[in-house]
Amino acid sequence: MTYKLFLDDLRNVKMVYKNLTDNDFVIVRNFHDFKKVIIENGLPELISFDNDLGLDENDNIAEDGYACAKWLVYESGLDLENLKFNVHSANPVAAQQIQSLLDNYIKHLKANSNN
Repeated sequence: MTYKLFLDDLRNVKMVYKNLTDNDFVIVRNFHDFKKVIIENGLPELISFDNDLGLDENDNIAEDGYACAKWLVYESGLDLENLKFNVHSANPVAAQQIQSLLDNYIKHLKANSNN
């Protein structure tokens, strides 16, 4: 299945991408659904990351977009060499964490595949 994934607890797609709609993405609102959709459907052609994902069912701070990125890199077992992603988080520190983790991991994969 070819699809794009939009991770955000509040926003809809139009709030981030003027030329796209909710119909262009599978929208997930939390870490659990992020993992579930990827496990069931494989790696999306694009992932758009928010970081701050609100509160969980116990009113604790929910696992965030950075946790989702770490799951992709360290636990998913998926080949991320051709992963396309965007970070649309309004949290600049967290956005940089997600961007750096994924950029560095993909760079590492590409360097090792050329050897």
